Amino acid sequence: MPGLPASQYFDLGQPFNTENIVMTPNLTPARILETATAFWPAKVLLSAVELGLFTRLASGPLDNASLAKALGIRADRSLDFFDALVALGFLERERASASATYRNTPETDLFLDRNKPTYTGGMPEMLNARLFRFWNGLTEALRTGEAQSESKGGGSSFFETLYADAARLEQFLSAMASLQIGNFMTLANQFDFSKYRTVLDVGGANAQLSRVLAARHPRLSLTSFDLPQVAPIARREVEKAGMLSRIEVASGDFFSDAFPRADVILMGNILHDWSEDGKRQLIQKAHAALRPGGALIAIENVIDDERRQNAFGLLMSLNMLIELGASGGFDYTGAQYDAWCKAAGFARTEVVPLTGPASAAIAYKAS
Repeated sequence: MPGLPASQYFDLGQPFNTENIVMTPNLTPARILETATAFWPAKVLLSAVELGLFTRLASGPLDNASLAKALGIRADRSLDFFDALVALGFLERERASASATYRNTPETDLFLDRNKPTYTGGMPEMLNARLFRFWNGLTEALRTGEAQSESKGGGSSFFETLYADAARLEQFLSAMASLQIGNFMTLANQFDFSKYRTVLDVGGANAQLSRVLAARHPRLSLTSFDLPQVAPIARREVEKAGMLSRIEVASGDFFSDAFPRADVILMGNILHDWSEDGKRQLIQKAHAALRPGGALIAIENVIDDERRQNAFGLLMSLNMLIELGASGGFDYTGAQYDAWCKAAGFARTEVVPLTGPASAAIAYKAS
């Protein structure tokens, strides 16, 4: 779509008064319309993940009829679907029309095959199952401040609903894991953990961050801390990784219970879930639990201080409005994080880029 002439978008055969319009060379509505229709390619990819298309093709190429049958969709309309994935760069194709044969790209084969440890489809699965329809309520959320998720209309809060449903909880944890794995690995390589011995991951979910750090830094002793409903999932994953002797799975409520003492406290996509008051409480509790010279590391889509560059961070903040309403969480800038941390007693902060729009916001406690 980008770069198509204006005649592709307008019926130029109709009267069009340009008397008061200054025409600018090379200025077209292409980017506006590309963004307005961005949900089309998004939904094509999300449906492909839902159908297990990339997992099926991991076993080898298939023609249109065979692939449609394997996925349980109509072969007479599947060509548009598969060829759209080709045009979007998510499938490769040999030949055309009814004789076409499809296979994964190297990217989709590595990251969207459910049978590979590199599978990152958890986030697309949750986007498809939940958030795609909730975002249709963005305008209402902006007008009313009301959440558009499961809690809309006075229902249970997002987190109450989430933790009451084991299957939904596991889907959510898998989504967060797939979203953060690159950031966790980058942090493990970039941050100097050599001066520290104990690490506490607050809101550790399925203990993925603890597992990444344990594999990269054998001298660390780690604790993954989350609600009791999460513990069986975390313990199962730690056991599968053969790390029960390295990683403790601890249960508690990080607002009502004291944090275990540690040299480093991690919070991966935790602070943005809460109001400013909640953020300040968690930062203060982290400061109290850290040993002298320790560090609090928040892994988030930290928004640039000028609020011009990190579009994903700003969109994630709108997603928190959709999920939790105006009184709930929001994403923040490095300057905001610095102010909250210094008010809690931290000596200094820095923001270290990780992958894509994500950063590690690090606060250091005085020695």
